[in-house]
Amino acid sequence: MSGEVPGRSSRARRMLRGPRPEAVPALVARAAAIVGALDIAAGVFPRFRHSRMHAIAEVLPGSFGPFAAALSLSAGVLLLLLAHGLKRRKRRAWRAAVALLPAGAAAQFAYRHSLVGVLIAVALLVPLLRHRDEFAALPDPRSRWRALANFVLMSAGSLLLGLVIVNVHPHRTIGDPSLADRLTHVVYGLFGFEGPVDYQGNTSWTVAFSLGALGWITAVTTIYLAFRPEHPAARLTEEDEEKLRALLVKHGGRDSLGHFALRRDKAVVFSPSGKAAVTYRVVSGVMLASGDPIGDVEAWPGAIERFMDEAKAHSWTPAVMGCSETGGEVWTRETGLDALELGDEAVVDVADFSLAGRAMRNVRQMVKRIERAGYETRVRRIRDLGEAELDRIRRAAEDWRGTDTERGFSMALGRIGDAADGDCLIATAHKQDEEPGEYGDLKAVLHFVPWGEDGASLDLMRRDRAADPGMNELLIVAALQAAPRFGITRVSLNFAMFRSALARGEKIGAGPVLRAWRGLLVFLSRWFQIESLYKFNAKFQPRWEPRFVVYRVSGDLPRIGFAAMQAEGFVDLALPVPRFLRRRRAAGRRPCAHAVPERDVRAA
Repeated sequence: MSGEVPGRSSRARRMLRGPRPEAVPALVARAAAIVGALDIAAGVFPRFRHSRMHAIAEVLPGSFGPFAAALSLSAGVLLLLLAHGLKRRKRRAWRAAVALLPAGAAAQFAYRHSLVGVLIAVALLVPLLRHRDEFAALPDPRSRWRALANFVLMSAGSLLLGLVIVNVHPHRTIGDPSLADRLTHVVYGLFGFEGPVDYQGNTSWTVAFSLGALGWITAVTTIYLAFRPEHPAARLTEEDEEKLRALLVKHGGRDSLGHFALRRDKAVVFSPSGKAAVTYRVVSGVMLASGDPIGDVEAWPGAIERFMDEAKAHSWTPAVMGCSETGGEVWTRETGLDALELGDEAVVDVADFSLAGRAMRNVRQMVKRIERAGYETRVRRIRDLGEAELDRIRRAAEDWRGTDTERGFSMALGRIGDAADGDCLIATAHKQDEEPGEYGDLKAVLHFVPWGEDGASLDLMRRDRAADPGMNELLIVAALQAAPRFGITRVSLNFAMFRSALARGEKIGAGPVLRAWRGLLVFLSRWFQIESLYKFNAKFQPRWEPRFVVYRVSGDLPRIGFAAMQAEGFVDLALPVPRFLRRRRAAGRRPCAHAVPERDVRAA
């Protein structure tokens, strides 16, 4: 670390620690969830309505009057939906709960003259009002696509819960309706119509109003989400990008991931002095930063403080993916967060790289075999390519992507050939065919971003699936051999997750726990590039630089991991966009402004 980072007192670190789940919001959320679950049970299960628990549930807000089952169901679902927002201290969830509880209490008293119901509502309402200042979190980034997602999820949930409602009255059902009849009855009931299933006594009426309540909740929540104001996810503005580029010119050599801060689907917070910045993306309520802060290390604490303030204002879970050891030390020192080693980054020192020697035998033989097959390589700066060739490379990279889902976040720039990225390095493999394809003689592409003045960091690797194996090895060797021509002395390759566990677990003397952990990682490698990335990087005899994840409490790690998988593109909860629509949309914006590449290392 260059320069001493000023320390903070333990009290200051606790203040910056961010949005820990507070005791009161967490307790209120649990109470709302319990009340909601009891309300749903009272509205769905007839036996529950004759149990001792129902004697308590009867007086809960919403369980009143002749429509007890339907109102219990409505109140229960709404309270369950509000519980998560209350736990995250969301202001709008607080407002909804404050409105729902008195309304339920007033209805209880008006229809049933139940003082107990009023007392229960007041018991929940008092801490909400007393601690209202703790429920001040701002809304999350959102769009109207959330309305469609809500409609799909609520409809599916309503169908399942509706089937339970229809089937929990076996002794009152007239005849033996088929599953199709029962499902039809649920669908009709959600829209407020009578279905083909009949019951004895008042059961038909109870089922009909319960199903109608589910349909009403689905409609109301969808309409609310569709017409509420949008809060789009933050994007990197041109002004922000200019400031970040200025910081990278001065301090970009510190972190190999620094240039990836220029992804335009990230937001940024700057230190008060403007000499440091932290870029991030919000995914499923997790505020994900990647790499180290950008800029002067002396100004890092100011940028980190702004980051934590933003997380606290929205009740987001703060996390940092892939920071260096220096970055991890500063983050933990300034915020009181914890750090966990995530894996290692492979860095090759150009001066030490050579194909000679036994260790490089496999790579050397593969490269020579491919060269004999007629392949040639070209390594150039982006600014030295013509627009026609750049367009061909962009289209090829899109078509050669290994999956329909775009991947990349912490170690991916998300574009090729942007006018502002002229210093990026591109290595291409070519072979003349008897019948040239859509992309001419182009067979593979590697793209590197600048790492300060004398470094390069691998961004993406794409190849034609019909090309000979070993394209990625060929181009990495070509880039390393051409690096001195561009003044490059170090090259960062892929990030190998859990590299040390894989390496130690296969050595003699490894204990049973370490071997079991390695076995699990090898098993997961069938779906995620864990072992393959490690072995691919190890071919080039790199030095390994550890990378860390910074988190608040260990209980946040599963949520952070899931959010990171979403950000990297391994988990996609959004509706898929057909490939031809992605092409049409990409044609209407500036080149590759937001396309996120997948790192394809399946070279063998």
